[in-house]
Amino acid sequence: MDLQLGGKTAVVTGASKGIGLEIVRALSAEGVRVVAAARTVTAELRELDGAVTAVPVDLAAPDGAARLIERASAILGEIDLLINNVGGVVPGSADAGGFLDIADDAWQRTYELNLFSTVRVTRRALPGLLRQRGVIINISSIGARAAYHPVDYGTAKAALNNLTKALAEEFGGQGLRVLTVSPGPTRTRNWSAPDGYAADVAARNGETLEEFLAQAPGRMGITTGRLTEPRETAALVTFLASPVSGNLTGADYLADGGAIKTV
Repeated sequence: MDLQLGGKTAVVTGASKGIGLEIVRALSAEGVRVVAAARTVTAELRELDGAVTAVPVDLAAPDGAARLIERASAILGEIDLLINNVGGVVPGSADAGGFLDIADDAWQRTYELNLFSTVRVTRRALPGLLRQRGVIINISSIGARAAYHPVDYGTAKAALNNLTKALAEEFGGQGLRVLTVSPGPTRTRNWSAPDGYAADVAARNGETLEEFLAQAPGRMGITTGRLTEPRETAALVTFLASPVSGNLTGADYLADGGAIKTV
């Protein structure tokens, strides 16, 4: 299928690894020129071809969004696609036992990373996206729909989903499409690394990481019986960003293998 993305331009945040890196790869394979924003530019990101320009930036900093969009505009000209992928669980909530263990500063850092960074980048990029009748895709989480640990992360992602719907309704008449993709358990570093989220949950359950990962699909009711691969979510994002899906907007698309339970 020709996704009609050749010659388009895109900014992808949180692009150094995992889902973000795979989105960069998928878009560039379709002929999109990409500015890949990341706090740390990884070796994998540096290895991508000339269609991808890595821009180091901390989007949790108040001035990060302005610096990113200024740099991206200088590289790309007009921006057609904005993929807001930056996010994650912050120290202080990842290892919390529950709601009462998460302090105010952890809540604030969670919202800076998972909501306000997207608000600021979108606000800076929006005038150009409107000129291009562009597309915004916000990467959320199934944690936005259920009471997953930690609670600060889930509530921030729920706010992100609401932001998507609000932007789609306010600017849809001007040609802008805005969508959310909500991954479930995905084989990223958070789930596979010995110091990641899954390892923390495993330790609380008195299990090894290997035992936890083997049993997680069954515990969570994942219909496919396995974790989602980052490239699968990237393929969905690429399709939704393309003109082929041109009448889709305002919706949240799950990439969770049919997950229905918490761990």
